[in-house]
Amino acid sequence: MSTRRLRSEDYNDYSSTDVTPEGSPPEGMNGFAHPESYQRFGETNGTTWYQTLIHLLKGNIGTGLLGLPLAVKNAGILLGPLSLLVMGVVAVHCMGILVKCAHHFCNRFQKQFLDYGGAVMYGLEASPSACLRTHAIWGRRIVGLFLIITQLGFCCVYFVFLADNLKQVVSAANGTTNDCSSNRTVVMTPTMDSRLYMLSLLPFVVLLTFIQNLKVLSICSMLANVAMLVSLVVIYQYIVRDIPDPRNLPLAAAWKTYPLFFGTAIFAFEGIGVVLPLENKMKNPRQFPVILYVGMTTVTILYISLSVLGYLRFGADIQASITLNLPNCWLYQAVKLLFSFGIFFTYAVQFYVPAEIIIPPLVARVSERWGWLVNLLLRMALVCVTCVLAILIPRLDLVISLVGSVSSSALALIFPPLLEIATYYSEGMHPLVIAKDIAISLFGFVGFVVGTYEALVELVAPAATVVNATTVLV
Repeated sequence: MSTRRLRSEDYNDYSSTDVTPEGSPPEGMNGFAHPESYQRFGETNGTTWYQTLIHLLKGNIGTGLLGLPLAVKNAGILLGPLSLLVMGVVAVHCMGILVKCAHHFCNRFQKQFLDYGGAVMYGLEASPSACLRTHAIWGRRIVGLFLIITQLGFCCVYFVFLADNLKQVVSAANGTTNDCSSNRTVVMTPTMDSRLYMLSLLPFVVLLTFIQNLKVLSICSMLANVAMLVSLVVIYQYIVRDIPDPRNLPLAAAWKTYPLFFGTAIFAFEGIGVVLPLENKMKNPRQFPVILYVGMTTVTILYISLSVLGYLRFGADIQASITLNLPNCWLYQAVKLLFSFGIFFTYAVQFYVPAEIIIPPLVARVSERWGWLVNLLLRMALVCVTCVLAILIPRLDLVISLVGSVSSSALALIFPPLLEIATYYSEGMHPLVIAKDIAISLFGFVGFVVGTYEALVELVAPAATVVNATTVLV
């Protein structure tokens, strides 16, 4: 990416594309601007619909999926899947609101593109409140901060996930056989600390983040999707066998544990940060609404099915990552490695958003001659920060849960409905739409407060029961 491009006046939006709006945005039935009103110049440089779908799936399917069976335990066998369905519908609806508002302001101000922060800034400028209009720039800054915290937090947990899975595979290597009976005991061989595994992975992750083109990265993402798909198929075929009588499982768990469910679920569903960058990078943005609904429907079905079946299969013994409940044989050790392969490339997709917020303004301050070197050095520094945080924080699972409760709930549930009100209130909104937006924001705010409180309590006074010897992931 050239320094000349970075210095253009429109580069306040991190999702750099060649999108341009045309005409006025009559709104479609799904809440998006009409497809014909959103066009792109230079279509040959954009991503295709299937590349965008691959990135959308990669941005939403990660370590959070493996923690959902435990989340259902914290909510109940009936309340859990129902809550997941509601959260999935609400999360996708909020993604649609964000895209609709971004299209609205692109057409209104003849902008080439808008990011999440830019949409919020223009939304505040369009609000009837003089105070909000005066401080509209803080909308961009706050969203940018939350995006950075959330996405880099995901990257931190990926380091831990990769290190712990590699450590488990190496520790059980000497005793691993083809016997996959669940009651077989494997003696774990002492190996190096998981922090050293993180340091060993660091150079490879740095090289991965040097890939800055989404079209090139889509090939890696496709391989990662295949690896994770194979892993999930193997996990499914194991958990559907010998499911015990579910009548002993509570329909609804204690309300004290429900905030833990919320934190895990919103961590899993928080993919709103990659929506606009992916939509802005498409050859044909008119296809994005269909891609969004198809992709997120697939994700929601996957979340609900794996969480319910996993909890039914293992019951009260379900652990923080369902892979920890799998037998220590070669087949399921391969599952851990395949899923780790997928998470490795997911790191680059999640890293793309904070990198595009932080790096371009800094690179624009140096000469074009040194721009490429500064770009690479900054990427290396950001990756090292995520690795260091993963090494220094002993209970990273709770830190990520805290980040999810704070940032993910704000980005996915609180901000988009308020953005819709700010954007369209002056133009006239139906009272039911306003009530719906306020209800969604209040739901996200309550989850933010209660989830944050429970995470902080667990950080200060951790529970006596520790799940597995390795780091627990949400």
